[in-house]
Amino acid sequence: MKVRLTAIILSVVIIVAVIAACGKTDPGEKHVQDLNYEESTEEISNPDQGFYRPVYVKINENGAMYNNDIINSQTQLYHLRCDISAFSAAANNAADKPLTDDALKGLDALLYCLKENDKNAIVRFAYDPGFNGSANKEPALEVMLEHVESVCSVLNRYVNTVTAIETGLIGPWGEMHTSTAANPEHITPLINTFLTAASEIPVLVRTPEMIYNYINVSGDKVEEISISPDEKAYRLGLYNDGYLGSESDLGTYRNRERDINFLSAQNAHLPFGGEVTVPESPLHNIEMCLPEMNKIHLSYLNTEWDNRVIEKWKNTFYTEACGLEKQYYGKTAFTYIQNRLGYRFVLKNSVLTYSSSSEKLNVRLTLQNAGFGNLNRNKRAKLIFTDSTDAAAFIADYGEIAVKDELEFNVKHGLESGKYDVYLRIYGEELQSTPLYCVKFANDGLWNDDLKANKIGSFERISA
Repeated sequence: MKVRLTAIILSVVIIVAVIAACGKTDPGEKHVQDLNYEESTEEISNPDQGFYRPVYVKINENGAMYNNDIINSQTQLYHLRCDISAFSAAANNAADKPLTDDALKGLDALLYCLKENDKNAIVRFAYDPGFNGSANKEPALEVMLEHVESVCSVLNRYVNTVTAIETGLIGPWGEMHTSTAANPEHITPLINTFLTAASEIPVLVRTPEMIYNYINVSGDKVEEISISPDEKAYRLGLYNDGYLGSESDLGTYRNRERDINFLSAQNAHLPFGGEVTVPESPLHNIEMCLPEMNKIHLSYLNTEWDNRVIEKWKNTFYTEACGLEKQYYGKTAFTYIQNRLGYRFVLKNSVLTYSSSSEKLNVRLTLQNAGFGNLNRNKRAKLIFTDSTDAAAFIADYGEIAVKDELEFNVKHGLESGKYDVYLRIYGEELQSTPLYCVKFANDGLWNDDLKANKIGSFERISA
């Protein structure tokens, strides 16, 4: 009887163990992928960042005119300097006017041209005829606000194309100074209208003081500023056209240390850039400028101004006095700064977890952002599986994601027996099935230009 009872108990234990085993999903083995995890020093043309080129755009009642030849394969980011003086009485000597349908169609056509060429733009409007440095050409404030709402109705169609809107409008070159309208009574409502009418695009102003005025914080309270993501001011940043020109950046800062501390937090989620100035300034010596560029999250600079500073950077070098990144020793200061503008993702590890007989795959990636700035917008993501002929055998769409230091994807692929490479496409949108605004990792040997995707590994499938 005792023997029979023992046998029954043992049988029950075995049955329970079998049931428990059947209820588990075999996670498979972890496979660290054999890839190049070192940062390349190659120049990478990624969206929303880099050395930009200016494009002068004349917008009048009949449309928008610009030099289309400027848009080429060598440049990713453009600075659209849009002259709308034709609609201001102070410039046209007739009357303040609303923007015409043809004017807005011309702006739309320009942005569509950039989009279909996979290019980005920073956009600034001004009433300075020809961007020649004329002051006091603005129309009445209510007309300016109407113009803002009109242009935003176009800009909102291109949220992946437009990197940022510079509030501009006021003063010579739209730099928001040297004008009777360069005051909070004009600037604050213009900021608010841009932030309200273009609710997904960053809005930039010329000085931190303009931000403090907008959020109604006095200078002695700047250290206490905390702006939450649900506030409109979370999207309010700075463009600096006096960058590194003097201790105050030619009047940009009232208190450099205080203002840069504020911008360090604000620019962590916003684009920031402008123009370097004053060639004799020591602030843009390579040994001096890099720490602040990193702290302030520099995203882009004008490649044409000041060209004497650009040449200075092309003729000086990154050395031990600049930092510890040995792969850049002997590279020019220009190359180093170019490679650090904005975000620069380096794949540091890729682990695929799978069983060769299973249709399930887990992907874990570790990324390092080696750039001064950050990727300030969500992207879309797809995993693309290619077979031995390099054809896409399976695609998993993950929709919109935030690109972080650690990424994880789970997929059930249903693939037949064979060996497959796995690619990750990080992109903004598609135009006629063509992916646009794709992000390339800064690793040699990973980018597939046909797929517009980064290789993250390989695996073998053995189907039953």
